[in-house]
Amino acid sequence: MTEAKYPRSEVNLDKCKGCGLCIAACPMHVLVESPKLNSKGYHYAEYTGSGCVGCGNCFYSCPEPDAITVYLKNYNPNEEV
Repeated sequence: MTEAKYPRSEVNLDKCKGCGLCIAACPMHVLVESPKLNSKGYHYAEYTGSGCVGCGNCFYSCPEPDAITVYLKNYNPNEEV
């Protein structure tokens, strides 16, 4: 398994309704509409895998709570908060 790169955004596939607001809000154009459908029948947004600067525009533009998480550069998944 490869280690995740940070910063990055992560889309909760089943909470995304495919509105495209996050895609339009991303200044780096690293979010795209997936050709696949989620469990609710929406084409969800997905991260291309590189280029995220962690600005949070996608998070703040998304109308769905908990659909997008942005992990910042110094994020350590093993560190206790």
